[in-house]
Amino acid sequence: MTTTSLFTPSRRRLLQTAGAGLLTSAMPSYVWGQAAPLKIGFQLHRTGIGASYGRWYERTTTAAAAAINAAGGIAGREVQIHYEDDATDPKRGAEVVEKLAGPAGCDLIMGTLFSHVVMGSAPRAGELKIPYLVCSEGYHVASGALNRWVLQPGITDVRQQISAMAPWVAENLGKKVTMIYPDYAFGHDHRDHFPAAIEAQGGEVIAQIAIPPTETSFTRYLPQIPADTEVLYHVMVGPAVLTFVKELGEFYGSGAKPALFGFIDSLEAVDTASPGLEFLEGSHFWEGHCRAKPADAGADETAYRAAVGVDDNGCSVSDAKDVSTYAHMFSCWETLYFIKEAIETSGYSSPADRQKLVEAMEAITDLPAGPERPQGAMVFDGKKHQAFGVQNISKVEGGKLVRVHQTTLEESLYDNATDYTALSF
Repeated sequence: MTTTSLFTPSRRRLLQTAGAGLLTSAMPSYVWGQAAPLKIGFQLHRTGIGASYGRWYERTTTAAAAAINAAGGIAGREVQIHYEDDATDPKRGAEVVEKLAGPAGCDLIMGTLFSHVVMGSAPRAGELKIPYLVCSEGYHVASGALNRWVLQPGITDVRQQISAMAPWVAENLGKKVTMIYPDYAFGHDHRDHFPAAIEAQGGEVIAQIAIPPTETSFTRYLPQIPADTEVLYHVMVGPAVLTFVKELGEFYGSGAKPALFGFIDSLEAVDTASPGLEFLEGSHFWEGHCRAKPADAGADETAYRAAVGVDDNGCSVSDAKDVSTYAHMFSCWETLYFIKEAIETSGYSSPADRQKLVEAMEAITDLPAGPERPQGAMVFDGKKHQAFGVQNISKVEGGKLVRVHQTTLEESLYDNATDYTALSF
C-alpha cells in the first residue's frame, strides 16, 4: 500500500517554517502569475526500515520548498512536492518512479536514501527519461553503475567519506581494523573501499563481518571479531541498531575493547544519551552534517535549523525526544536548491526540456556555502554526477556528539573513469 501526498505551502505554512533571515519575503504571501506549478516528485521512505529518515526527509524538503516559494519559486513558478511512499523496498521503488513520472505528471523526481532502493529504482528512471536526483550517499552514482538521468548533487558518497577519514582513523585510533557492515549496497561500498584506504595509511582490515539487513540480534556475529582488533569499524543501519550497540556492549562488558568508529547512520534519529548506550562514550562517528550545533556555526546554519524546526541538539523544537536524521536530511534541502539553479540556468519549461535540464546540471561546478548549502561548500563533478565536500568526525562526550575533526574538501576528491556525459540519453 502506498501513501501519496501533495505539498503546496499556504501563507500560514510559510510563516510556520520560516527560518531567521531566510523567509522574510514570505510576508505578504507570494502572488503567483499564470505559469504552471513546477511539480517535483519525491520518492519517500515513509514506511519500512527507512521510515525515520523518510519522516525527516519530508520535513526538510517541505521546509526548503516553503523557503523557495516564499522567495518567488523557481523561475517564477510555484514549487509543488508530490510525495510517494516506496516502503524502503527496491521493487516498490521502481513502481513509485513510474507513478511519479506518469500519472502524477511530475517534471522530475527526488529521493531516496537506502542504496538498494536506489539501485532498484534508477533503471526505471532511465527508461522513462526523467531526471532522478537521489539523496543517498552510496557510491552507486559516481561508480558509473547507473545512467545519465541519475545524479547525486546534495550529499557526498561513501568512497569520498572513507578516503577523507581513513588517515585520521589510522593516526588516532589504530591500524588493525575489523569491519561490521550490512550485507547490501551501502555496506558493500564500505567493504570495497575502506580496506584500500586504510592500507594506504599503513593499516590493515583483518576481518569483515557482513550482517543481513533484516537481522534482529547480533550475538552470534560478535565472537567473529578477532582479539587483536584495534578499531571496530561499524556501519550498521535500520531499526535494530540499538540492539546491535547494546549487544556489543554486553559482549565486551567492562573489559578491554577496541576503539569504536562508526557512521552516524547507525544512530540517526537516536539519542546518543539513551539508556544502554553508555558503551558508546568516547567513541567516534562520521557525520555529514553535525547534529549538535558547532560553536563556530554561522547565520546560515542557524537559519536552516530554524527552517526545519531543529534545535541546537539536533532535536525537534516541538519535542526534544524527537531526534532528527541531521547528518543526511540536509541533502534534500541542498538538492532542491541545486534543481532551482539548473532549471533557471537551462530555461526548462516542460518535460520536453528534460534532456536540456540534465545537461545544465552536468555543467554546474561550484556549489558555494550559503543559505542554499548550510552544510558547507561543495563542488559538483558533472562527469561523475556526484557532489564532493567536507566530512566531520564527532566524539561522544557526556552522551553528546562533539565535532573533533573536519576534513578538507580536497581530501574527499578521487579519480575514476566514470563519464556520464559520454553516454547517450
